[in-house]
Amino acid sequence: MKTAARLIVCFALCFAVAALGAMATTPNIPGWYASLNKPSFTPPNYVFPVVWNILYALMAISLWRLWEEAPGNARKRAVTLFLLQLAVNLAWSFIFFGAKAIGAGLITIVVLDVLVIGTIYAAWKVDRFAAALLLPYLLWIGYATALSVEIFRLNP
Repeated sequence: MKTAARLIVCFALCFAVAALGAMATTPNIPGWYASLNKPSFTPPNYVFPVVWNILYALMAISLWRLWEEAPGNARKRAVTLFLLQLAVNLAWSFIFFGAKAIGAGLITIVVLDVLVIGTIYAAWKVDRFAAALLLPYLLWIGYATALSVEIFRLNP
């Protein structure tokens, strides 16, 4: 597959996950999410889609760069971990927002943290720039994990 086509596939995949996640998230923001007790460091709701769109674009470019590397075990491991963390990323939206399961959402985001760290580590061995593109994502989900911990604590 030519490089431009691969880039399109990577963007389509990452933004399909974003769109599916939004289907679980968006309807629950004005009612359920608004009713939760949240920590003082919770950003305004309009920040989330802006940040996530940037992160999904960076993720797509990262995946594309990994895919463009020569086939081998290191690339296979990095791409597999990338796809696994992307699936858990999507699952989190349906667990936390869709099922309104704060505790299960917290467990899921901790699993996501571990998978993203693993993905970055595996990607570093294949393409350091691809790995570096995932660092803002790791920082954001670290922040989201802290929010999740506090939401869990404040909403017994």
